[in-house]
Amino acid sequence: MSVVPRGTNELSSPWIQAGRLAFLALYAVTVLAALAWVFSNVRQIDPQNRAVVLHFGALDRIQNAGLLLAWPRPVEQVILLPAADRVLERRVENLLRSDAALQADRVASFATPVSDALAGSGYLLTGDAGVVQLDVRVFYKVTDPYAFVLQGEHVLPALDRLATRSAVALTAARDLDTILVARPELMGSDNQAAERRERLRDDLVQGLNRRLADLAATGQGLGIEVVRVDVQSSLPGPAVSAFNAVLTASQQADKAVANARTEAEKLTQAARQDADRAVQVAHAQASERLAKASADTATVLGLAKTQGSDPQMLLRLYRERMPAILRQAGSVTTVDPKDDSRLIIQGAGQ
Repeated sequence: MSVVPRGTNELSSPWIQAGRLAFLALYAVTVLAALAWVFSNVRQIDPQNRAVVLHFGALDRIQNAGLLLAWPRPVEQVILLPAADRVLERRVENLLRSDAALQADRVASFATPVSDALAGSGYLLTGDAGVVQLDVRVFYKVTDPYAFVLQGEHVLPALDRLATRSAVALTAARDLDTILVARPELMGSDNQAAERRERLRDDLVQGLNRRLADLAATGQGLGIEVVRVDVQSSLPGPAVSAFNAVLTASQQADKAVANARTEAEKLTQAARQDADRAVQVAHAQASERLAKASADTATVLGLAKTQGSDPQMLLRLYRERMPAILRQAGSVTTVDPKDDSRLIIQGAGQ
């Protein structure tokens, strides 16, 4: 029977071997975690991005596209930003009608109108007391990475407020026709309206950049610059229906006026034709009456012409024609014109 030393059995015990393996595994995991922590900020920066490296919270450097070597956190913090030439898009939700207002519009009626708190949501007042809706999309670039990082999550809300303020100021300084074509019948009489309508986007860009510059001058800059603004203007739904009704009524009125003018022209032409016909008939009748009167008075005119050369002609005619006239009478009584009491001739009927 052989005897095994006690120390040899303890070193070869399964529990001791398991503990040794666990220690080695923990050591390997610790080393790997330390390596992962050390190289956690070593990364590849894509061409559309750039990195801002903060060393204990202070701006240390800006890394463009390429391999970035930085100490791990919390020594250095790496924040990814868009590249200098990359343009970002932001839709200004503050200028849109809220969901609660849209829901209220669907259920509103004359009995239950929309409340004052929701009635003006998404509507802007123009200089001529009109109402318009604007869907604004702002395109901007990051020009100051440190200011952009410093503002952090406040950049986009501040941009929305600046865009809303600029839009309100611009619409209040313009009438409805210089923002959108509300009355097409006036387009021909105002050639500058289309030019002012196209200049709305440029004025909005200039207004936003001016307000961003004012913030930067006070040390509160957002680190961005607006490069373009897309504006889609429209009328509210009820206003569109009202404008369509007015346009339809105007077209119907123009059609009625045109029909009335056509009928009036027809009546005028018919009246002129009747007048011309009446004038022609009157001229013909006048010529006929004049000819008949001339024929009837020809004898009298002839006697009048010959009276000057023969003073006794009227007396002879009187004596020649009076007997024939008197024979047609039943009785004739003649008197002396100087003495109406003396009977000269006693006429006898034949």
